[in-house]
Amino acid sequence: MQTRYTCWVACIILILSSCSSPTENRTSLFNGKSLDGWHIIPGGEWKVENGAIAGTSPASEKRHGLLVSDEAYGDFEIEIEYKAVKGNSGLYFRCEEVDNAVGVYGFQAEIDPEKDAGGLYETGGRAWVVQPSAEDVKTWYKPGDWNRMKVRAVGKDITVWVNDIQSAQLTNDPGRTRGHIALQLHGDMDMEVYFRKVRIKIL
Repeated sequence: MQTRYTCWVACIILILSSCSSPTENRTSLFNGKSLDGWHIIPGGEWKVENGAIAGTSPASEKRHGLLVSDEAYGDFEIEIEYKAVKGNSGLYFRCEEVDNAVGVYGFQAEIDPEKDAGGLYETGGRAWVVQPSAEDVKTWYKPGDWNRMKVRAVGKDITVWVNDIQSAQLTNDPGRTRGHIALQLHGDMDMEVYFRKVRIKIL
């Protein structure tokens, strides 16, 4: 009888452990205190402020300022929380550094305080690949507040969610399948954007 009871307890523990929360098994790319694990491509300013990554840039800055992960990634799922106050930003992934004012080439999941949030843009390539309508953006984006974005990239398939609503999807896409993560400050505009809880899961 004791053996049967022990088996039941073991089974329950196994079931509970398999139902782990979404944040488990993810690696944090931001420790809340410093920019360790990242490097900066000049243009604008990146710093840690009140436990968040703060990015600012004046309209006089022509370059796109980038905060780039030291590591490169292939298949992954990344989650971030962001607040876009001013200017056009983005979450780059599978990108490569280039020696020009743009800084990197590759995909970005669009971050903007007014439009296009959650769309997919390929810098140095096809430009807009998935551009959501203004009506669609209203269904998932919260202006002036913290928003949660998730990008899942497996092989040639890419999906983007904003606040748990799917905003873009590509199947069998011909783009890059490996590269760096980067946060963007767009040139030629006043920029103010914040990021926190940057977590990645290798798939």
